[in-house]
Amino acid sequence: MKLSPLAQRRLARFKANRRSWYATWLFSVLFLICLGGELVANDQPLIVGYHGGLYFPVFAHHTEQEFGGELPFSPDWRSTYVRQLLERQGGWAIFAPIPFSADTVNYDLTAPAPSAPSRVNLLGTDDQARDVLARVIYGARVSILFGLALTAISALIGITAGALQGYYGGWVDLIGQRILEVWAGLPVLYLLIILSGFVEPNFWWLLGIMALFSWLTLVDVVRAEFLRGRNLEYVKAARALGMDDRRIMFRHILPNAMTSTLTYLPFILTGAISTLTALDFLGFGMPAGSASLGELISQGKDNLQAPWLGLTAFFSLALILSLLVFIGEGFRDAFDPRA
Repeated sequence: MKLSPLAQRRLARFKANRRSWYATWLFSVLFLICLGGELVANDQPLIVGYHGGLYFPVFAHHTEQEFGGELPFSPDWRSTYVRQLLERQGGWAIFAPIPFSADTVNYDLTAPAPSAPSRVNLLGTDDQARDVLARVIYGARVSILFGLALTAISALIGITAGALQGYYGGWVDLIGQRILEVWAGLPVLYLLIILSGFVEPNFWWLLGIMALFSWLTLVDVVRAEFLRGRNLEYVKAARALGMDDRRIMFRHILPNAMTSTLTYLPFILTGAISTLTALDFLGFGMPAGSASLGELISQGKDNLQAPWLGLTAFFSLALILSLLVFIGEGFRDAFDPRA
């Protein structure tokens, strides 16, 4: 698909910002690694060869009996017994680069948990003997996906509300602004903490509650653009020709309003990740035992004798948020109408 001259100029300005351009590529690579977390960090083999057949335990469930064992359960692939079963029949197994999943307990530690970084656990283990690097990969994936989903929902609701207020004005705008003032005054974090006492928090519950408030950021920006755009000559001409309001709003005014709106999205994403991390740190976020950066920060606070926990969480979160801020700055400069 060929880009328009305006889109080409914006892309060139974005590439000219080397920090934002490199941040985009680095974030994309890290995000792809996190998305394929099961292929990078897993206690199940990626491929198993046995009796001339190929098995993929990382994608399908297999029992120990299928490989000559006695139990009708999933085998412990890291045990000596299962390895001997495979070797008797000339079998083999290929494991992920990190042979631990997010909830895998390393029973072979030579020091009490949390143990320091080693060749087996590159970033050490937490206080439950789980690999920190694996939990960072899985926790970062949850945080980024949560932020992306919340940003998409916020953009949909915020753009629609701002467009309606700005285009129709009058009583619609007046009532909408009063509702926004009341809604924006509600303490989101306290409401989440209070509501967590009535229902068990999970990914979708947190996403739904936070989506009720996160869209407020975009309303004022879109509203201002529509208030300005509805008085332009081409909009008046379209209205005079009988074009319906929906087509005028979303076909003619919205593309111009998206210029300023897009620059806000990376910052909404960083805010969503930070809020989820804060809730996990306080114990009101994802279910107990879930891999998350906030839970890792909490473990670092509780285990000051294991500084690798807090440092890993800090640098992981700082890297993700810094990359997103750099990307947001690039979008802001690329879509700046003064350029």
